[in-house]
Amino acid sequence: AEAPAADFIKPTAILFNGGVLKSNLLADRLSDTINEWLINADAEFAKQLSGLDLDLAVASGASYYGAVRRGQGVRIRGGIASAYYVGIESAMPAIPGMAPPMEALCVAPFGMEEGSSVQVPSQEFGLVIGQPVHFQFFGSTTRREDQAGTHLDHWAPEELDELPEIQVTLPVSEGRREGEVVPVTLASRVTELGTLYLEAIATDNGQKWHVEFDVREDSNSDSNGEA
Repeated sequence: AEAPAADFIKPTAILFNGGVLKSNLLADRLSDTINEWLINADAEFAKQLSGLDLDLAVASGASYYGAVRRGQGVRIRGGIASAYYVGIESAMPAIPGMAPPMEALCVAPFGMEEGSSVQVPSQEFGLVIGQPVHFQFFGSTTRREDQAGTHLDHWAPEELDELPEIQVTLPVSEGRREGEVVPVTLASRVTELGTLYLEAIATDNGQKWHVEFDVREDSNSDSNGEA
């Protein structure tokens, strides 16, 4: 199997689930491959944990998660493996025939817990509603100290990975008009299912629009915008 990048998140333990892994051949092959990656990265072997029932592991986990949502049991929290940024146009004077330089604003810091939200401290932005708009997102596994609101006007090529552009038409609500530029502030939240919501909040009446994508599979995410 192809080795991952050297900065990949290195597991310390492996817990198999699903009946297919009752096959020792498959389980051993998977474990050997992961540990080969760890050896090449000068990391410790991942310990293989023993489960109770491979066939029922997913169903048992789903049942326990439902109990946790009702306030029972112990919740195990996980953080996102990248920091995420939204591209914003530079405030520099426009040059005829050239697109404005792109800057990046951190909207979800590395390690942000699933199920949590954060306000993005920054200046107001103008959000166009009722017409197609483009959102450019970036991800970074290396800029782990950036907090929500960190504003980058330059970065090294290896620091940020450009993600697929999202095009949406944000709905026009009562009292608004198509093409209106609404002053907004930003907030973000990550759901327990690994979906990042970037929320734009109107400064005049608190109305919200959002764009979403899957941070667990950000290269193949389905995204949309809603009020």
